[in-house]
Parts: sequence; C-alpha cells; structure tokens
Amino acid sequence: MSSEATDPRPRSGSPGRVPKPPVGGGKLGTADVASDRTHPALRLLNVGYANFVLVSRIVAVVSPQSAPMKRLREEAGARGKLVDATQGRRTRSILVTDSDHVVLSALNPETIVARLGTGAAFDGGP
Repeated sequence: MSSEATDPRPRSGSPGRVPKPPVGGGKLGTADVASDRTHPALRLLNVGYANFVLVSRIVAVVSPQSAPMKRLREEAGARGKLVDATQGRRTRSILVTDSDHVVLSALNPETIVARLGTGAAFDGGP
C-alpha cells in the first residue's frame, strides 16, 4: 500500500495548514471590538476611522475640554507619546493607556465606553 493513499493531508497549498478566519467577520470596519474568539488580552477597540487600541491597555476615557486634559495632551506630545487618531477631525475624547500613551479620538467618550461593552455602567452624570 502506498503512502499517498493513507496520507490525510491536503495536496494543495501548505500541507496540514488550515487558514484562520479573519477577525470581525472578514470585512474591514464591521466590528467595533474584535471578535470574542480572540484572547481577551488581544481585543481591539475601534476608536474611529479604522484606528484600533488594545482594550487591555486602556486605563481611562476622558473628555478633552478641561485644562488638566489639555495639559496632559501637550505633555504627551512633548514626550513623544501622543497618538492622534482623529484623522484631522475635532478631538472629542482622550484615551489614556497603561504605557502613558495618550490617544486622541474623534468619537464621543460615551460611544467609546459603549463599544467597550461597559455602557450599562455609564449613568450620563457629570
């Protein structure tokens, strides 16, 4: 009996490799947070305009209007830790990460919190 007749591996492509399905159903921009099939530490959050941040690294989502947040933004720029994900639009929220990076987003803080899946904890208060 030949080894070809008993070999269960496919003949085309890489032997024994099965392609993984793309995250988010395969369509770019369709998922706000990466699929639950991924490891929790690797979940990505869409912060607008096809820009993503690791959910596990986010420490705070804040509004940019206050003077302390404006200082935070300026200091992060001076340190080289400012990431502008607004695509030229108005900054509506600031995300602070555990690595001291500051991410600017054109989405409202409420939208980002809802995308994180903790929207039920948001009470809309000051």
